[in-house]
Amino acid sequence: MKMVEKEKKKFRAIPVIRAYTKAGKKYPWWIVLVLVGLLMVEGAGVVGPLLISQFIDTLSTSTPTDQVVQSLFSILFMMSGMGFVGWIGQRIRSVGIRNFEMKVMVDLSNQAFTYLIRHSHDFFTSNFAGSLTRRVSRYSRAFEQVADVITENFLSVFLYATGVIIILSTRNIYLGIGVLVWCVLMVWFQLMLTRKGQTYRVKSSAEDSKLTGILSDSVANHSTITLFASGTQESRTFFDANKNWYQATMKAWRFDSTIHAVQGLMALALEFVLISSAILLWSKGLISIGDFVLIQVYILGLLTRIWGIGSSLRRLYYGFADADEMIEILDKPHGIEDRLGAARPTHAEGAIGFENVSFSFTAGTDVLHDFTLHIPPGQKIALVGPSGAGKTTVTKLLLRLYDVTAGKITLDGTDIRDVAQESLRTLISFVPQDPILFHRSLKDNIKYGKENATDEEIIEAAKKAHCHEFIYKLPLGYETHVGERGVKLSGGERQRVAIARAILKNAPVLVLDEATSALDSESEHLIQDALKTLMQGKTVIVIAHRLSTIMEMDRIIVMQHGTIEADGAHSELLQHDGLYKKLWSIQAGSFISEEVA
Repeated sequence: MKMVEKEKKKFRAIPVIRAYTKAGKKYPWWIVLVLVGLLMVEGAGVVGPLLISQFIDTLSTSTPTDQVVQSLFSILFMMSGMGFVGWIGQRIRSVGIRNFEMKVMVDLSNQAFTYLIRHSHDFFTSNFAGSLTRRVSRYSRAFEQVADVITENFLSVFLYATGVIIILSTRNIYLGIGVLVWCVLMVWFQLMLTRKGQTYRVKSSAEDSKLTGILSDSVANHSTITLFASGTQESRTFFDANKNWYQATMKAWRFDSTIHAVQGLMALALEFVLISSAILLWSKGLISIGDFVLIQVYILGLLTRIWGIGSSLRRLYYGFADADEMIEILDKPHGIEDRLGAARPTHAEGAIGFENVSFSFTAGTDVLHDFTLHIPPGQKIALVGPSGAGKTTVTKLLLRLYDVTAGKITLDGTDIRDVAQESLRTLISFVPQDPILFHRSLKDNIKYGKENATDEEIIEAAKKAHCHEFIYKLPLGYETHVGERGVKLSGGERQRVAIARAILKNAPVLVLDEATSALDSESEHLIQDALKTLMQGKTVIVIAHRLSTIMEMDRIIVMQHGTIEADGAHSELLQHDGLYKKLWSIQAGSFISEEVA
């Protein structure tokens, strides 16, 4: 399996910002509510210390008279009012950001899932399921992280710092200029170093995705690991990946520690310079004692807010890195696309044509070569031949899991590339050799063939597929969950459920890929009877290695090396020396043994 989790050479923030902005623009009133709340909170935060300064100046410069006491109470009430305004603003901001983030996160998850699930069959066989799952969840959750950083830190710092600079400038222009210069230098410094350290964070994120993919792959293949006693080998693979993640993450953390150390020095410098300046201005009678308190409170407020810019930038970049992994998938065109104006038929006669079809997974190696086959409506054919002959590829091309390299495939005379994929697949029932079920109830798995099926229809389909016999014996019956990929059922039981699903779907074209291979002889006999009923009036393509199961097909197509070697009924093919007669002779002994048994 090839991997898409490659180390990124370049960090991309713009595509993430563009995607998140597009999603957020759908909810402008929630954004307005957040901004109103922020203005109230930071406005109260700036005005509050100013009132404290007035309170202290009044205390320090006045004697206790009724007028002074009244003035102090007036200031106190205003301070309480500002606190209440800040409290109201915080509630407004909280309600706004909570609703805004949740609505956008739901939209982003829906968008990511909808686009991901429509990628081609080849895309999913080339990627770890665990890594893809992680990307979808990270994409929406990263938005919460990004939105929190922007509103709770960046906008908060901007509004508070702007207010502080304006207020201090009214006291003394040099105080305002000093704070402005310090804020610019502090933000620039943190931005520069944080961007420089982003390489380490992107590497850490990529290694985390690889680690998740390996973990998911190992858990999904636990039975194989057990049977091959390869637990030590798998642990070694996981340990190596975990070590790579550890090393990448430690580099990022060490870089972050350096930023914190320099931040501390710059904070000390600000406090020393401002307080020293305040002392000089006070000594000249340019500022009051209350202004000292005002400056100190503002310093603490700025440090608290700006100190967090570095960590907020890192959170922002981590969010961008996480989201960028999903953006890569959203930017990747679907391998199989519907053509503009593609037809959406709801019915088909079932005439199938393969006209000079060639197909290869890799350049220069054809799986099918100049393959031509015409199947009239209602005809039942079987594809036989050795492994690698291209039998399963024929059905995958019919279902448009892949597109042909050359030639065309038609359904009722229409090129299937001119038919919407969902409509095409709705007209075909497919039972694979190794069916995989959802971790849902047996009822839900059978009902997957027909969404609006009644319980009676589900049970009837189950009876025809001979899976009702084992289902009704289960404690929860049709409500029994089958486990991930259907692991709680035997191979034969899974196959019978898949057949029941196809019976319920009742599509005009039926494809059976070794549909009875996992059944014992008795179950196979019962299923064959059910399939005879199911096949009536349908175009049927059966892939089979056990030739005894396809003797009554209208035609048998013998394939080898991606081409058709012979075409005819069972009795006709046995009259000629060829691959089919050879295969029949090899298997004839086992057929006799089964009949005797």
